[in-house]
Amino acid sequence: MIQGIITFILVFGILVVVHEYGHLYFAKRAGILVREFSVGMGPKIFGHRGTDGTLYTIRILPLGGYVRLAGWGDDNTEIKKGTPTSLVIEDEKVVRINLSERVILEHALPMLVTEYNFDDEIYIQGEVFGEESRYEVHHNAMIIEEDGTEVRIAPRDVQYQSASIMGKILTNFAGPLNNFILGFITFIILAFMQGGVPSNSNVIGQIEPNTPAAGSTLKAGDQITAINGKPTHNWSDILDQVTHTTKGKSIDLTVNQSGISKNVSISPKEIDGAIRIGIGPSIEKTGFFDKLSSGFTQALAAFTAIFDALGNLIVHPSINKLGGPVYIFNVSSQAAQNGMISIVYLLGMLSINLGIVNLMPIPVLDGGKILLNIIEAIRRKPLSQEKEGIFTLVGVVFMVVLFVAVTWNDILRTFFHY
Repeated sequence: MIQGIITFILVFGILVVVHEYGHLYFAKRAGILVREFSVGMGPKIFGHRGTDGTLYTIRILPLGGYVRLAGWGDDNTEIKKGTPTSLVIEDEKVVRINLSERVILEHALPMLVTEYNFDDEIYIQGEVFGEESRYEVHHNAMIIEEDGTEVRIAPRDVQYQSASIMGKILTNFAGPLNNFILGFITFIILAFMQGGVPSNSNVIGQIEPNTPAAGSTLKAGDQITAINGKPTHNWSDILDQVTHTTKGKSIDLTVNQSGISKNVSISPKEIDGAIRIGIGPSIEKTGFFDKLSSGFTQALAAFTAIFDALGNLIVHPSINKLGGPVYIFNVSSQAAQNGMISIVYLLGMLSINLGIVNLMPIPVLDGGKILLNIIEAIRRKPLSQEKEGIFTLVGVVFMVVLFVAVTWNDILRTFFHY
């Protein structure tokens, strides 16, 4: 259990950091202020401010992460009239604005806010000791929000809307791109861990522990000549027939074991997110460039498998074909039991899967944002904030409903074998 939790946090953490760092890097290149870079959701448990002005946080729920881009979506600072605040002033400019009751600033000037503008004129105005006063705010001033989070204010010139169309597209595409790069690197590492290039022959190279194959009479060196009576000429045939088997349904293998033909009945199960029986191919080429090439080949095979799965989901929709955090935790626990190779394989598959899914043209996802960028390029002007807000709201509602449904279904499958 502990091993599974650690594996889940490690795998999920790597995926989130790599994905969000892509957005962070290209946002900065496009001149967009990243107000916060967060791993996890919910209450903050750790925070560090970088020299670039970005607040780097770790939050308590390991269910994702985000980059908070200045001016994107609901990222704005709203101060109601009459809100008590305190100001730190240096060289006649406000450098810190405190809206939180949790934080007390020394040598701060108390104010009841009546008016402010952090976009263009950049000032704050209010009642100070019974008199109306107005102060200029520094371009890089910090604001402590009501929950205690301290971020930079976001003047117009560093907001998302002020970036070029190409800058916005690259910023939104960079997250999935980083996941694809991580996937390729992971499969290359996997090829080196395996010691060479997996053979495409129908000979078993290894039996994985804690799998259906480990509890059977199968051995390394056995040749699988048929599955359910259908001949298997290579490893691709074996994969195709096993992965398209219903989980838990028994299959019959015809095996050549030391020159003797045997029949072995075995029930595949879900391992590392795929229907498997727990066997691996034999290793042939062991050269450096062979391993490098194999990593790319395995990554491309993962792309193909994920696209096939998405196509199947669209043609035959079923919530059982989707998985959320509970599902990822389950496969992470399985991978932890099966060893480091399984963990690395899972990381590669999930990374590529995350990249592809995020490019779907659904509001809130990166693909939906890119769609808005393309519409803006065609119209030569952005959608109105009202229309963009409706578009985003539809996406948020859809994703929340889907998340709840998938998570509930994962719980039913895990604890009640639904």
